[in-house]
Amino acid sequence: MVGCVRSCTMSMNTEGMQVNLIDGPDPDCKDYKNSAEVRYSVLQTPRCIGKRTFCQEPFKVATACLVAFCLLLLMVLIATNVHRKSLSVQELTSGSAEAQMQKTNADVTALTSELQTLREEKSELEKERSQLKAKIAELEASASNPVQVTTLSTPGQVTAKDSCPSDWHYFSGSCYFISVESEVWPDSQAFCKRNGGHLAIIHTPEEQTFIWDLLPRGHWNAFWIGLSDETVEDDWYWVDGTKLVGGFWEDGEPNNHREEDCCYIVKTEVLSRIATKSWYDAPCYMDRYWICEKEIDASS
Repeated sequence: MVGCVRSCTMSMNTEGMQVNLIDGPDPDCKDYKNSAEVRYSVLQTPRCIGKRTFCQEPFKVATACLVAFCLLLLMVLIATNVHRKSLSVQELTSGSAEAQMQKTNADVTALTSELQTLREEKSELEKERSQLKAKIAELEASASNPVQVTTLSTPGQVTAKDSCPSDWHYFSGSCYFISVESEVWPDSQAFCKRNGGHLAIIHTPEEQTFIWDLLPRGHWNAFWIGLSDETVEDDWYWVDGTKLVGGFWEDGEPNNHREEDCCYIVKTEVLSRIATKSWYDAPCYMDRYWICEKEIDASS
């Protein structure tokens, strides 16, 4: 029996595939059925002896392919999602830029309109400011220069104050008007004539100082007076036909820089300027404020 068992065992070791196909013991081994050791050996023998790797290889390949396919599919999904988000961001950015551009255009239009409104308001305020300055100057002049009363030999005649209109100022036999609007020199003279006078004629430092004190200060407040050299260059004549003697020119004036044939007085915010050096020449077509003068008729 020992020999039979050895023989069967050998047969299993050398013919593993055949052992897997045998359902029972070898019929040539008569004592095999009674051998517990041989039966246990046969029952514990695996069916794929020596071919375990071959049996499991297809499953490993299939698993690897499936994993690779899943990874590829995941990468495709990720790339698609990223591309979609990129398109959404681009659309959002484009829409935001267009909306921002429209908002900017609207803001520019609103600011332009507001700027125009502010300019108009500024112009009105400057006009009111000039009028207020003229009024203040008038009040200051009234306070510093009491109205002079003309002493007349004939009883019952009116005073000099009563002889000047309410918005005119009296000095030494004449009434003076300071405009709050600007005109060219000829139109200023025409205004004075319509009101019974002419552009101011100034002969003395006292008269010049009186008029200067009436004028409001400003950046460059300029006022026409009745003096020009339109007929002959450098021959300055007053509007009443008398020739200028002396004058109260600023240093370097008149210079006839640009066909400057008419004279004006300047009063600025610079406190160092003085009344007796305040005349300039300028083109007669420029807009300036003006000073009218009319003499009081003693017979009135």
